[in-house]
Amino acid sequence: MAQVRRAEPHGADLVVHIVPMRRRHLRSVLRIETQVYPRPWSLSLFMSELALRSSRAYYVARVGGVVVGYCGLMLTGEDAHVTTIAVDPGWHRHKIGTRLLHNLATEAGRRQAKHLTLEVRVSNHGAQEMYRRFGFRPAGIRKNYYVETNEDALVMWAEDIDTAAYGERLAKIEAGVPGTTVVEQVG
Repeated sequence: MAQVRRAEPHGADLVVHIVPMRRRHLRSVLRIETQVYPRPWSLSLFMSELALRSSRAYYVARVGGVVVGYCGLMLTGEDAHVTTIAVDPGWHRHKIGTRLLHNLATEAGRRQAKHLTLEVRVSNHGAQEMYRRFGFRPAGIRKNYYVETNEDALVMWAEDIDTAAYGERLAKIEAGVPGTTVVEQVG
């Protein structure tokens, strides 16, 4: 008997839940982590990050109860740093990364950050394009940042995320994402 594979929802039918990352999500997070990063974070690193609630915010994206992506944010004063963002390769091109980054930018603003920063592989042009839509601009290079491949990182910053103009940018990005995004904020 042939197996029937349920079609993935897409476009207007897609409902993505963005929820605070919890310990119960880590098995799925680590599965994605090992698929997308040559040097994945360990369980203990994720656990230590989750314990730092006042200065960190981690989320997972779920579709039909399945974790399809995750992201993290570190807050220090007026700056917020995207520590990680990843999407299950089977869910690329469904705007999961856009939804996650939108949520991080919103959370950074909610926590009074004025600027957002991140590092991205110089070869990852797709991610850089998404970051540019969010107002990130190149600010420098970290030589051999990714030690497993000796690849440089492009440092990018989005300034003045606490302004009405940035809020309008986020609203425009959100309006361009098909389907529904349901967000549960950290307490």
